[in-house]
Amino acid sequence: MPILSIDCGTQSLKAIIFSSSGEVLDKAQIRYEPYVSEKPGWAEQDPEIYWQALCDTCSLLNQKNQGLFSEIAGVGITSIRNSMVNVDRSGLPLRPVITWLDQRQAKSDYTPKGFRRLLYRAVGMEEVLKKAQTDGKCNWLKQYQPEVWKKTHKYLQVSGFINFRLTGNFIDSTASQIGYIPFNYKKMRWCRKNELNAMLFPVEEEKLPKIMAPGGIIGEITHKASEQTRIPRGVPVIACGSDKGCETIGMGVIDTHMANLSFGTTASVQTTSDSYFEPRQFMPPYPAPVSGRYNPEIEIFRGYWMITWFKDEFAYKEVLEAGKKGVQPEVVLNSLLKEVPAGSMGLTVQPFWGGGLKQPSAKGAMIGFGGVHTKAHIYRAVIEGLGYALLDGLRAIEKAGRTSVKKVAVSGGASQSDEICQITADIFDLPLVRGKTHETSGLGAAIVTSVGLGIHQSFETAIDKMVRHETVFEPIPENTVIYRKLYNRVYKKMYPSLSPLYKEIRSITGYPDIPVS
Repeated sequence: MPILSIDCGTQSLKAIIFSSSGEVLDKAQIRYEPYVSEKPGWAEQDPEIYWQALCDTCSLLNQKNQGLFSEIAGVGITSIRNSMVNVDRSGLPLRPVITWLDQRQAKSDYTPKGFRRLLYRAVGMEEVLKKAQTDGKCNWLKQYQPEVWKKTHKYLQVSGFINFRLTGNFIDSTASQIGYIPFNYKKMRWCRKNELNAMLFPVEEEKLPKIMAPGGIIGEITHKASEQTRIPRGVPVIACGSDKGCETIGMGVIDTHMANLSFGTTASVQTTSDSYFEPRQFMPPYPAPVSGRYNPEIEIFRGYWMITWFKDEFAYKEVLEAGKKGVQPEVVLNSLLKEVPAGSMGLTVQPFWGGGLKQPSAKGAMIGFGGVHTKAHIYRAVIEGLGYALLDGLRAIEKAGRTSVKKVAVSGGASQSDEICQITADIFDLPLVRGKTHETSGLGAAIVTSVGLGIHQSFETAIDKMVRHETVFEPIPENTVIYRKLYNRVYKKMYPSLSPLYKEIRSITGYPDIPVS
């Protein structure tokens, strides 16, 4: 029974048909610009671009293989996180999506009082709470576009917007509710009035969609949606989850003995847990696409975007060479990784290209330069620095969850590089597996959909039947020795040593905390 997954990303939308055994039967992809920016720091997207891309990809699949497309048993949506759509009662967008890349800042209106204020000050959370509020785009909209907020009937994730267009129902998955919204991550429901996230992100209850556990039936394809997408009318739409969460189960990570590394624009390390635990204090795990479970996660903002940064700033020669060979520039860049030994002759990168909630003044750093270092050393040091940061995240998850990861999986664009995968396996000193398909977010959505339809009776059964690990990268012992020493004796000491300087830079220049309104 074929399953249709819609994977709506920052730069493209994919419609993928999977078999019940996890094989990609057919797929189509529409690319678009990731965002438009009317002002510095803004990153907006017309939500109709997502919908039109969905209609176009599905129409392409129908044209290529009408027989297969007409047999679709169910549809699952996975999408980018923390990118919200304001719609009116008819479901029409009132303004562009403010995407997760947007840097504008709101005013901080809520100040904890009494015992709460003392508690947050004692644990160093006052600045974190302030930053969370200023990053919350619902707060910005209420302050700077009150007329839009007043007209807003529902405030939806991109997945919720697409679900409505397909079914006519304002319903979304609990596993998609990730961002600056009044969501109770521990209890997997909307917050009540006195709960912290409700005070940080005061979205009125009536503006929030109904949410249900992954695997639930959101509704059926309407006549109008069928005409626009060519998906047969009446096909059920199943509640799935966010792109990162679906990636994780798409790689077979269903417990804390395994972790998924996402080599995307935002790099992350994520596992799946039966119990709630915060990988860093006051930073909740996200709701998993596996019903009733959690995804503890550590993010590295603008993670493997650093490959694009390096390519744009330093790799003009390699880009030209790739053009002559008719290959992607990243293929040529991989050859640079082979020119340099493990450890990059001591050149070490701390890849904090953007401050996070817990480290708002953090900056990137590159230390250890000497006359021996070349462009190839810099590139390898960037890849190694990302590996160290992900390992740091894994150690935080293991400590908080009192667990031990035995194997890591990898997904995302950069995972297609054997060289990057091997470096990462060496840094983690763990076997690293790569899936048979790169479409792991779509596969994760198909897994959830298959359980929701009853094709597979449990997530464990679905993963066993649908996930295939094609390549295993075993750590190279002599490299792991070097990386272990550099990680423990150099990398782990970089942030504590440099943090006072980051704060001075921030104080002097105002960056990275310049309000953008």
